[in-house]
Amino acid sequence: MKEKTKSRKQDHLDICMEDGIEYSRKAGFECVEFLHNALPELNFDEIKLEAEFFGKRIFPLMITAMTGGAAESGKINSELAKVAEKHHFALGLGSQRPMLEGGNEKSYLVRKEAPSIPIIGNIGAAQLEGNMEKLETLVSKVEADGLAIHLNVLQEMVQPEGDRNFRGVLKNIDKVCRVVDVPVMVKETGAGINRDVALKLREAGVKWIDVAGGGGTSWSKVEYERGGVPKGFEEWGIPTAVSIMMCKDVLPLVGSGGIRSGLDAAKAIAMGASVAGASRPFLLAYEDKKLDSTCAEWVLQMRICALLTGSKDVAALKKAPFSVCGWLKDWLE
Repeated sequence: MKEKTKSRKQDHLDICMEDGIEYSRKAGFECVEFLHNALPELNFDEIKLEAEFFGKRIFPLMITAMTGGAAESGKINSELAKVAEKHHFALGLGSQRPMLEGGNEKSYLVRKEAPSIPIIGNIGAAQLEGNMEKLETLVSKVEADGLAIHLNVLQEMVQPEGDRNFRGVLKNIDKVCRVVDVPVMVKETGAGINRDVALKLREAGVKWIDVAGGGGTSWSKVEYERGGVPKGFEEWGIPTAVSIMMCKDVLPLVGSGGIRSGLDAAKAIAMGASVAGASRPFLLAYEDKKLDSTCAEWVLQMRICALLTGSKDVAALKKAPFSVCGWLKDWLE
């Protein structure tokens, strides 16, 4: 594994544990309010929130990718896998670029801890060129149910050692969809995906999109902590709530980016996502030794939201009435 990649991944992990690296502008869910149903006519114990995700049934939450190749990744990924299995969440692995460069593969091998849930592999769009024949190996080694290709143009542009050539990415994504034997998801890394991009991805054969919009971890701020330039892009991106509304009828969505509670997750689903996702909250919960209780709290919050909107399942929650106010209303209009 190249030392610069190893060092960068450790930097990312360390910085993401710190304060001050999230967007100042939120993801938009604070501007969304469910319409309370005082007469839901439901038994709370019978509420069943399930979603189909990469061929498996899960609770509609995903621990999305953040760890990849850092020294601590193996231990963290193992714990994330265990808790995801316990609560029936999906799990996204961190970038597998270190595997391409001969790094330690063991940190990614968590199928033993999570035998029944969807595990999604992960590779950057910039690493597709010249590595097509290796992608199936990346998927098979981690026993992944799908492969996520992450788009991070903004991060690369402010990263000290970032890539600069983004020509041919869509063509390569199209190739990946035909090369690998698992469904492909394309995810952003905090700047969101607009409708035009979503339509192009659908045409290329992509099966899922993770909008990963603005409002959570700002990877520009993370890179600035590492000496990245130029400044001024700390708040760049499409807020997650906006990105979900833009793309909701194009492909099935993971709504991530600034999801900070089960209430946010329920709102993301009501707005059009099929599954909600988060990474930093679970990473911090791991650090505080509260990972299992945090996951349990999110599950409870989402189930209570379902009850209070009269939603017996995910299909009903996706139709739950809500109102939009403030800056989000202005943006959507």
